[in-house]
Amino acid sequence: MAENKTQRTTASVAAFLAAITDRQRQRDAKALAALMRKATGEKPAMWGESIVGYGTTTYQGSRGRTVDWFPVGFSPRKTALVIYLMGGLKANASLLSALGPHKVGGGCLYLPRFEEVDTKVLTRLIKRSRDANRRVTR
Repeated sequence: MAENKTQRTTASVAAFLAAITDRQRQRDAKALAALMRKATGEKPAMWGESIVGYGTTTYQGSRGRTVDWFPVGFSPRKTALVIYLMGGLKANASLLSALGPHKVGGGCLYLPRFEEVDTKVLTRLIKRSRDANRRVTR
């Protein structure tokens, strides 16, 4: 199996979230972390230096490379919370229309303001991504 550039680490998720300097982004990240933990039933883990992932799955990329990754995760970036949902965006267009302000790019969902998002809709998106990737989770 080829190694992915971003690997699961043993770094503390709590310390990572506590180190976010923008107070609003920190509150949003902590709220999202709690929502993802509840929706996935998984403990969070750091992937690289700035991604919080939930669960582990193995998938084959478009170039045939097999890598370990997480079915659901997020990164608190400066301008938005970036949510990673494996294979869950195009198939859930109807849910996205009810989510609230967001942008989509590749497999990422960008949330500029967490408080403006319908968390019930977001929870459904997270659970669908988790469930779609559960069959390959190890």
